[in-house]
Amino acid sequence: MAGEDDRHHLFSYMEHRFGIHQVRFAGYLLFETKKNWFLIKSTYLIGSASQLKVSKVGLRAFQRVGSFIKPTTRFIQTFGRFATRAKLQIDRAQLQALLGGEKIHVDLPLDNGYVILVIGDNSVLGLGLYLNGKVCSQLPRKEIRSAMLNIA
Repeated sequence: MAGEDDRHHLFSYMEHRFGIHQVRFAGYLLFETKKNWFLIKSTYLIGSASQLKVSKVGLRAFQRVGSFIKPTTRFIQTFGRFATRAKLQIDRAQLQALLGGEKIHVDLPLDNGYVILVIGDNSVLGLGLYLNGKVCSQLPRKEIRSAMLNIA
């Protein structure tokens, strides 16, 4: 299980960057591996499974990328709807540009870092990386394929 320092660091980042309050994650346990953190709903059944040797559990929530920590696409798709900051509403033309590997120019009152990409009626696609007024896609290839099917 991840320590309280890790838990505080990860979830305070989510609150500071995206406005997703730390209390949103109070009912979840956080497990750490070398490069990832996994999130699982806390339940009384966890105790009975504690004797098992488990290699992966729950939803992969964060991963180490060099010296940085990146929320995963699935995690953002699950909890991104609660974000009050660092959300970028994009249209189909912008999505097509991102899917084509282009960067889109946006003027956001944010520090450089991740933004949640949203299309349509608050449908969370995943993350983009905002650097110096431009956003590039951080969507995995399978997400890109799915997004392309949905906009066709």
